[in-house]
Amino acid sequence: MAGGGCGLSPLGPAPPMWYHRDLSRAAAEELLARAGRDGSFLVRDSESVNGAYALCVLFQKHVHTYRVLPDDEGFLAVQTSQGVQPKRFKTLPELVSLYLQPSQGLVTTLLYPVDREETVLSDDRDYSDGEDEKPPLPPRSASTSTPPGPDTPTESTPAANGLSTISHEYLKGSYALDLEAVKQGACSLPHLNKTLVASCKRLNGEVDKVLTGLEILSKVFDQQSAFMVSKMIQQSVNQGGDQELENLVTKLAILKDLLSSIEKKALKALQDMSLTSPCSPPLHSMRHSKAIPVQAFEVKLDVYLAELTKIGKSQKYTLSVDVEGGRLVVMKKVKDNQEDWITYTHDKIRQLIKSQRVQNKLGIVLEKEKDKSQRKDFIFASAKKREAFCQLLQLMKNKHSNQDEPDMISIFIGTFNMGSVPSPKSVASWVLCRGLGKTLDEMTVAIPHDLYVFGSQENSVCDREWVESLRAMLKDQTELDYKPIAVQTLWNIKIAVLVKPEHENRISHVGMSSVKTGIANTLGNKGAVGVSFMFNGTSFGFVNCHLTSGNEKIARRNQNYLDILRLLSLGDKQLSSFDISLRFTHLFWLGDLNYRLDMDIQEILNYINRKEFDPLLKVDQLNLEKDKNKVFFRFVEEEISFPPTYRYERGSRDTYVWQKQKATGMRTNVPSWCDRILWKSYPETHIVCNSYGCTDDVVTSDHSPVFATFEVGVTSQFVSKKGLPKSSEQAYIEFESIEAIVKTASRTKFFIEFYSTCLEEFKKSYENDTQSSDNINFLRVGWSNKQLTTLKPLLSEIEYLQDQHLLLTVKSLDGYESYGECVLALKSMIGSTAQQFETCLSHRGEETGKIRGSMRVRVPSERMGTRERLYEWISVDKDETGAPKGKSTMGPRAGHEYFLTLCFFVCSLRPKQEAANSDSSISKNSYNNPAYYILEGVPNQSAAAISAELLPSPTSANPQAAKAPHPTASARTKPPWFTLELPLML
Repeated sequence: MAGGGCGLSPLGPAPPMWYHRDLSRAAAEELLARAGRDGSFLVRDSESVNGAYALCVLFQKHVHTYRVLPDDEGFLAVQTSQGVQPKRFKTLPELVSLYLQPSQGLVTTLLYPVDREETVLSDDRDYSDGEDEKPPLPPRSASTSTPPGPDTPTESTPAANGLSTISHEYLKGSYALDLEAVKQGACSLPHLNKTLVASCKRLNGEVDKVLTGLEILSKVFDQQSAFMVSKMIQQSVNQGGDQELENLVTKLAILKDLLSSIEKKALKALQDMSLTSPCSPPLHSMRHSKAIPVQAFEVKLDVYLAELTKIGKSQKYTLSVDVEGGRLVVMKKVKDNQEDWITYTHDKIRQLIKSQRVQNKLGIVLEKEKDKSQRKDFIFASAKKREAFCQLLQLMKNKHSNQDEPDMISIFIGTFNMGSVPSPKSVASWVLCRGLGKTLDEMTVAIPHDLYVFGSQENSVCDREWVESLRAMLKDQTELDYKPIAVQTLWNIKIAVLVKPEHENRISHVGMSSVKTGIANTLGNKGAVGVSFMFNGTSFGFVNCHLTSGNEKIARRNQNYLDILRLLSLGDKQLSSFDISLRFTHLFWLGDLNYRLDMDIQEILNYINRKEFDPLLKVDQLNLEKDKNKVFFRFVEEEISFPPTYRYERGSRDTYVWQKQKATGMRTNVPSWCDRILWKSYPETHIVCNSYGCTDDVVTSDHSPVFATFEVGVTSQFVSKKGLPKSSEQAYIEFESIEAIVKTASRTKFFIEFYSTCLEEFKKSYENDTQSSDNINFLRVGWSNKQLTTLKPLLSEIEYLQDQHLLLTVKSLDGYESYGECVLALKSMIGSTAQQFETCLSHRGEETGKIRGSMRVRVPSERMGTRERLYEWISVDKDETGAPKGKSTMGPRAGHEYFLTLCFFVCSLRPKQEAANSDSSISKNSYNNPAYYILEGVPNQSAAAISAELLPSPTSANPQAAKAPHPTASARTKPPWFTLELPLML
């Protein structure tokens, strides 16, 4: 706060009741609308200038805002027009006292102060949870780690992954020495020979292990033998009794043949590799990570009925993926169990096409001859197997790409409320995404991710010990030394980010911050920690939070979220006009959010026992608050298919502890999905969630750890190959018009500011040249081409521009405060003609309006060269919509959300859940009163059906209809917007 001229507080001896600290502009307008009398006023903090204030006055149902600015000496004055001498005051009460007198230059005299509501400070002790009490330690006789069970990973994990001694020792690094020897003219493989001899000394006791190892080597060097070995191993498992000895003799005979031939076949394969592959780096510079074994997928060829009639029956294939060798082997079984196969190198695999309708179907486009390709569709055993196959092929493409920088990275995110006790020594199931829900396939579970982000709550372990334990766990699972790039702590809330060694130099602009939301927002027992950084040209933000607990404290949790969103200081400082949900290409939000289930405990337990989660998700407080746009506006969460992660009995995952005896009586604490992971990304970026689940074997806490993995597209630090363009060759961004509807009772003028990393500095438009209002609480403003500046990007290449985004903020001329922000992707705006865009405006986490317009990004023809990104290599079959013709693909709930999104503003159609001491009376002009709707772009059928179902007694409806575009997509053609007014009698 600015100090007065004589060292006094600008608020005087005590803050006046008409002063509202931290009140948002929108909330101030609601309070004045509720007051309803001309001359009602209040003072709040300015949103645009630190230490300044905003004097808000209601006159003729419109809110007028005057900025109160401190000068260099700390005196306060109302901002005046140029040339008018301002009147200076030591304190706010002195300033307000002048304007309580008539004819002082304001639109009206200040008459009726709108006092702030006195609220009783609510502590964060949750009497139903007891989570702020120190939890009991596990019994001394009990182990802190889960004993191995049939589903629990054990020390034999390498064997479970198909890596026995013979292959693990050789493929880990010795084969590189043999490759060097071959390049120098050697005609034998001494290291392979040494490995085989050592393994055969234990032949009598380890025949199966040797065959398993030879199976892997065969897949690398001799695919035909590999499947015969696989078949024999399977037969040995199924056979026993009298046939066991005969089977062993048969296996020894096969083993003899393999041992006598494998070295020759390996020698030939390595000789071929040495002729076609670039020189390997010196041995001392190689990363010693686990080699990815060759994986085989059993599939069926998908054919049409006519083709099936010709061939008689569906054909079975085996697809063998060799990530390290960069090869795909397509093997077909023919007569007499013989096999026919074709090998495709990574550059011959043109495209993967996922079926939308059949989740386990995949089309593969393969290059047969020069400039000729062939598509084959395969049916996998499951959708999970299809995704595993796609991930392996993407990894193979990435490993053998000639690009210096990656197009895509994989990210692991985990959140764990540790319950104030140390976690078990091994939480491998957490980092390997094993457990319940959407998990990774076993074929891909051990592949290291590029980034690991760990969030914890109630973590009493010191930072260094915790990070070292995470690094050791990752080293044990991946054999890589992950580098910590950021660790941030607030009391027992912690976040740590670790990166692959090869990416360490790609990380820059690391930032860290924390926000306290505990008792009176001064204690750090609740709050959030955050980390942000750039990965090459892509910005990332990660927030780990622990929100207020208690079934009934929904409003408090919502406020925690909004405080974190506003106060967490992360990202580019030039984007201070935008909250953190718009500052990053990708923002991930994780933690113990503490939202509960609003349902009777016995009903909840019955649904959990039947594994029926959909009815529970419909009463999940977070989902309900998101649907009302109260929190996590436009954030995304993967579908939840795992049981509630809280509150378990410690030492078990079989029982929920839902009753607790307190001094105030028996309290109920229902099982809930407290631990969540959500994200928000810029439009037209690539992000896919590959897993979302929880562990079922970490039992030290009353919470289960939650995990999620993501495939994320990234951009490089672009360097133009053609140098700086001439003025005639420069790209530019040109707007034809912009129109916005903002939620406000003000009638001031507005301008737009434009921000982007592709601009040298931010730009601003002139004030709007059109303005109208059909409703007292909303204002329509427009800018023509003359009022909008042409933007000139730093670089003109299309390859650079198609990855760029433009951030817009609509600001008022009277207070220079933002009334709404949004982000636009340039990619779909590139072209010779103007393209249409439409999106939501938001401010401080709340939806505040809509914005639409027409723009184009012109790129010179000589700068149009581009390339396919790795993540664009996999596409979705657009011909398969997955829905019968003539029927909507949206379910009832999806249709309702679609309807609400297309409204220019969303009024709550259900009673708002307010705090117990809130005022239940609502003014007829309040935003919360659904007495007046302006619905634009809503099809007539949808509007009529929904209004009849949800809205009481509509008196009129517009018969005209127009199909609206998807709210998140930039339309190529201008949508025929119209206005549908539904005045309601309340």
